Amino acid sequence: MEIRGPVLLPARREDVEFETVDGLTLVGELALPENRAPVATLVTLHPLPTAGGFMDSHILRKAAGRLPALADLAVLRFNTRGTTSPRGTSDGAFDGGTAEVFDVAAAVDFVRERGLPRPWLVGWSFGTELALKYGRDHDIEGVILLSPPLHRASADEVAAWAGDSRRVIVLVPEFDDYLRPDEARERFASIPHAQLIAVDGGKHLWVGENQTRRVLTEIVAAVNPDALPLPLQWDEPAEG
Repeated sequence: MEIRGPVLLPARREDVEFETVDGLTLVGELALPENRAPVATLVTLHPLPTAGGFMDSHILRKAAGRLPALADLAVLRFNTRGTTSPRGTSDGAFDGGTAEVFDVAAAVDFVRERGLPRPWLVGWSFGTELALKYGRDHDIEGVILLSPPLHRASADEVAAWAGDSRRVIVLVPEFDDYLRPDEARERFASIPHAQLIAVDGGKHLWVGENQTRRVLTEIVAAVNPDALPLPLQWDEPAEG
């Protein structure tokens, strides 16, 4: 079977909930390798909910569908406050990235309480703003930023990562709607150790299997490079 589209490879999948310090219940899913302990953990932060972003946004859904089996990664997806998906609706209301500081904290706390190893924040679009603004406050190994628009994270919040030894991986599509590679190089220049990867032919939404595979490969290259190259075929039964 070719690994593409919405295929679900084997994993232990669990619907989860966790509480924020301001009293909200957030809903999500944790996917773990089926028969092994994970070697690292992806805490995913979805695109803008007012523009249709949620925990099932396709790159995050495919990361959860493939990477536990292909790269021994745990993948946590969740809806930030006020966001709805087929999994359910998280309490509260969208706050433009401000009160979402508590959502990020609750997700990282959940990972720590579960004893999951080596957490990374993986943000996409709006999720990159949350990772940049709040990631430094938490015990994580680094951040992976997919299509960062840099609308909400200030220049000072970006530059604050310059004094932080944790890794900053930035994937910028060639044809992004908001921030393209040349401008991204200027705006991330304040972080000397940031690794900026310009993706030829890429667009903000990473549509198409080739773009999906590129994004997932770059995530694994940062977090568990021993799992590369990611296979294109799966020879065992997949989930329904």
